[in-house]
Amino acid sequence: MSEMVVVRKEGLYCVPGDFYIDPWRPVERAVITHGHSDHARVGNGHYLTAQPGVNILKSRLGEITVQGLEYGVRVVHNGVHISLHPAGHVLGSAQVRMEYQGEVWVASGDYKVEPDATCTPFEPVRCDCFITESTFGLPIYRWQPQQQVFDDMNAWWRRNAEEGRASVMLCYTFGKAQRILSGLDPSIGPIVCHGAVEPMNRVYREAGVPLPPTVMVGDVDKAALRRAMVIAPPSAGGSPWIRRFGDFSDAFASGWMQLRGARRRRGVDRGFVLSDHADWPGLMQAIRATGAERVVVTHGSIPVMVRWLCQNGFDAKAFDTEYGDDEAEEAAAAAAPQEGANA
Repeated sequence: MSEMVVVRKEGLYCVPGDFYIDPWRPVERAVITHGHSDHARVGNGHYLTAQPGVNILKSRLGEITVQGLEYGVRVVHNGVHISLHPAGHVLGSAQVRMEYQGEVWVASGDYKVEPDATCTPFEPVRCDCFITESTFGLPIYRWQPQQQVFDDMNAWWRRNAEEGRASVMLCYTFGKAQRILSGLDPSIGPIVCHGAVEPMNRVYREAGVPLPPTVMVGDVDKAALRRAMVIAPPSAGGSPWIRRFGDFSDAFASGWMQLRGARRRRGVDRGFVLSDHADWPGLMQAIRATGAERVVVTHGSIPVMVRWLCQNGFDAKAFDTEYGDDEAEEAAAAAAPQEGANA
């Protein structure tokens, strides 16, 4: 079997199609799996992405030349049949299916298999070779059903509100924030969003995603703030903005909260294990559902997954990419000085 996709210094390159998938350096033609900044970067000549993700890219990258493709619709470029299929990661996220001379490769981008209310659910795509992420590619990562996490969040918020204390939820502004919003009970109190979160909420609402009403901090009186749920990026922790809420309880929502000590290192009261990536069972479920004999593992726990797949009958290898971790991306910059000070 030939190598339809290879790694170049610019990113993942489709050889017969002469285009890149989520390139990390500027190229002429880029197919973008989703709008997180480690996968969608400025400087490309032409962008192709799933139609629900077009406004996400525009809001994050500014003036770009972007073509939206509905899920499942095929286009042909240099003889390669390209179609985009739901990845279930965030609004507009997609897997890239490439078919050339009877051979099919699928690049998954980032994905999760548990459906949620804010994006089109993951759809397995049959292929000969599957390029998978491995952000949480260790057997220790096993997520609880999201409704159980939402119930825990609402119980925490309700308890704080009854005690006259605001609840501050630190999370990634695109994807995670909107997913959390979709699971909140707005009868408990007002939901205040940081200025970095609200523009993404607007894009989601315009796409038809139902979210509860949200307000900015200046729109709420001090008495109501003591019952509020506050959605903010990790960089807001310890900022002058956050001090407006007085005595508050804070939490961090991420798959990394499953690690012992992660909550302590974040310096927050609560850690909620909620990830927009597949856990170990989800990764295995997705890989098997493709029917692929070949698997290429990218960013995350690469050696463990490659070894496990090889031991279980797959022809597996790794691609060395420059994708980061969207869940830790914002937190790293904000937490590093604090962690250094506390070391």
